[in-house]
Amino acid sequence: MTGAMVHENETTVRGTVDSPWRIGTRGSLLALTQAGHVRDALIANGQQAELVIVKTAGDRNATDPVQKIGVGVFTAALREELAAGTVDIAVHSYKDLPTAQDPLFDIAAIPGRQDPRDALVARDGLVLGELPAGAKVGTSAPRRSAQLKALGLGIEIVPLRGNLDTRISKVVNGELDAVVVARAGLARIDRLDAVTESLEPVQMLPAPAQGALAVECRSADTELVTILSALDDPGTRAAITAERMLLAELEAGCTAPIGALAEVVESLDDDGRVVEELSLRACAAAIDGSDVIRASVVGPVADAEELGRALARELLELGARELLSVTEGSNNEESNNVESAELTDDSNPSPMENQR
Repeated sequence: MTGAMVHENETTVRGTVDSPWRIGTRGSLLALTQAGHVRDALIANGQQAELVIVKTAGDRNATDPVQKIGVGVFTAALREELAAGTVDIAVHSYKDLPTAQDPLFDIAAIPGRQDPRDALVARDGLVLGELPAGAKVGTSAPRRSAQLKALGLGIEIVPLRGNLDTRISKVVNGELDAVVVARAGLARIDRLDAVTESLEPVQMLPAPAQGALAVECRSADTELVTILSALDDPGTRAAITAERMLLAELEAGCTAPIGALAEVVESLDDDGRVVEELSLRACAAAIDGSDVIRASVVGPVADAEELGRALARELLELGARELLSVTEGSNNEESNNVESAELTDDSNPSPMENQR
């Protein structure tokens, strides 16, 4: 019996009513909702589970830019509890995990992905193209900021932190004309009613792994790895694998303005048979929106990692390295608001607060 199957003593079987699996989660509404879906799926499979709220440095510090606090701030505390054995499972928003994989942990399941697109929440029901010149649009991520500026709409980008309810309230009270957030977060807290436009990938490519969850446990807990694998969605895993490999190959971590989206699509082979392939689109942008490099690739689903590597190489050949170098050296305030800062969309100091 593995260590994951033991709680109070070596004879206590985990996953039972008396000793449920402990799922570590942040205390925000979104995080609790996400972890709750995993808990419910485990229960449906005959495994008892409960949520354990873990406070992170990002939750305690809602003012400093996430880059100052540290990339991975929202996942480090969960992993510490996982390594210590305080919890058995950690549920992350996948895009907030460091690109370098930690051998101590196994992402045993990537459940089906929510709609990965970004969403506009604007006053008066406006869509992006209807916002007047000079309109104030709030966003947490340089990726969004760069792509918005590249559209040439003449809008003013305002750096933004806070949970989803806080962000939406800034539109309602007139402080901002609009905000751009992850549609998946709004969906998970039943706030899609606030969306005035879902931004198509041709307008704005999402962050790699946006809308996907990572269900993680200790690598040594082989029985738990097997149990969690039942929650895995192969198509989502292939898409996330390609997107994250591209990000890792670009050596961009979570801070560079990189957009990527992979999707399993149907096509015809040489014999006219319907086959599934993986389509991967990506972009690298200058932080000021002056240049956006785009590329795409299609190939076998089984080659997800290589597709990510190949597209990263193409972006670099097209000049992405120079764009990323400029971004990394920028002193622009927006460059301090890394993509992970969006997880303050879902960070509340108290689990009772209503947020993303």
